[in-house]
Amino acid sequence: MRSLSVVFLALLAGLGMADTAMAAGGADVLQQQCSSCHALTKPADASLDRLWERKGPDLYYAGVKFNREWLEAWLQNPTTIRPGGVMYAKAIKASADKTADTIDTGKLTPHVKLGKADSAAAADALMKLGADLNLVQKGAFKNGSPGPMAKMLFSKLRGCSSCHSAKGGDGGRSGPELGDAGSRLQPDFMVAYINNPQKFDPHIWMPTLGLTDADVQKLTGYLLTLKHTEAQ
Repeated sequence: MRSLSVVFLALLAGLGMADTAMAAGGADVLQQQCSSCHALTKPADASLDRLWERKGPDLYYAGVKFNREWLEAWLQNPTTIRPGGVMYAKAIKASADKTADTIDTGKLTPHVKLGKADSAAAADALMKLGADLNLVQKGAFKNGSPGPMAKMLFSKLRGCSSCHSAKGGDGGRSGPELGDAGSRLQPDFMVAYINNPQKFDPHIWMPTLGLTDADVQKLTGYLLTLKHTEAQ
């Protein structure tokens, strides 16, 4: 006769609540929970068609992009990062009076929630991805103060706020919200991505702005100050 604990776990599994990490390592969790929507290895297909059809952002360089603590917490309680989804054009619709675009939230798929053990295992596995791809230069961010002009660089001078929000609702919807960038993203990744987004994906729509290193450092320093949990 099976013990009550085994029966209880079986019931949880039937309800989709059992933590698969009890029996699986981080790589298994990624395959079971993430691989159907996210690229976990660098895709051989670098075409625009692949970018258009993907269901979620690429994760093959997650280890040089995200902070592990943020990953583990977010996987347990996913919040909106991309208001328009990974492919904004698929979710956009014109307003009735044709004066503004809105997001058709019915076309967006909620992210799966992982249990505590699965989130820790998945975060550990994700942090191993990308270190061998030479996408990010260690020490690229010089740890300087962003300075008083940094916020203006983001909001007005460099056009960042036309696609990205530094606080939920105050900017564009086509790019990821950045209200928690300081918690979510590694500074060296931010420097690399601002300098050359097409290095990460040749067809990504974020432009290469050709900024001076001083401006890149200021923008990165400013983004590191953004840790507004309400803006995630």
